[in-house]
Amino acid sequence: MSNYDSNPFAAEDDVNPFANPGSVPPAKSKLSPLPPEPYGRGSATVDISLDTAKDIEAKEKALQAREAELKRREQELKRKEDAIARAGIVIEEKNWPPFLPLIHHDIANEIPLHLQRVQYVAFTTWLGLVICLLWNIVAVTVAWIKGDGVTNWFLAIIYFISGVPASYVMWYRPLYRASRTDSALKFGMFFLSYGVHIAFCVFAAVAPPIVFKGKSLTGILPALEVLIDNTLVGIFYFIGFGFFCIESLLSLWVIQEVYMYFRGSGKAAAMKREAMMAAL
Repeated sequence: MSNYDSNPFAAEDDVNPFANPGSVPPAKSKLSPLPPEPYGRGSATVDISLDTAKDIEAKEKALQAREAELKRREQELKRKEDAIARAGIVIEEKNWPPFLPLIHHDIANEIPLHLQRVQYVAFTTWLGLVICLLWNIVAVTVAWIKGDGVTNWFLAIIYFISGVPASYVMWYRPLYRASRTDSALKFGMFFLSYGVHIAFCVFAAVAPPIVFKGKSLTGILPALEVLIDNTLVGIFYFIGFGFFCIESLLSLWVIQEVYMYFRGSGKAAAMKREAMMAAL
């Protein structure tokens, strides 16, 4: 029991923290205070925050003013568009052909469904006239190369330059607008101009020897004449004759269909009334 006389949990030396204050380190060290912040720096921070708030408020007012101006312009534009629509004026944007827009053309969205078929065929006849006059230039050019005079070639050029835009302005555009707006007067303008177009196609298909012996047009009579002298030129003229025949037949179908719609929908009486009002 002698080995266990001493108490292992008893402190060997009594340490009195108050006996020697200099030998015991303090439990907590006191931190030195921060130096006082200058007065001017704190006031600058307050000034920056106030300026930022004022800038934000000014920007909000500017945005509100801009929104109000845009809304005013939008309302003004809408009023103008409504006035144009009430006046019957349609703004036509050139969109055809797609690679080089020259005319406005949108049958699928602007022409009523029951008139779209006739309008498409009428557009085909206008393109057909362009092809006929272009081929006419080719055939007359071949005839000129083979020894024919240059006068017929100049006439063929004149037919193309004057015929293509004149046909569009005189009868295709009136038909397009008549189908879109259902105007009786525009239908009447189409009938007059399209009748001249059909007469020209029939004349070109025959090409009687009236103007410069008829060789400026690729009709059946000059085709038979040049075939005797030169087979190649005769073939070109016969192809042109076929083009003018197809163009004449399609044009007759178009004017018949438009006339049937014109009479069936009562547009004849409406055209008379509109003509009387215009005269008055």
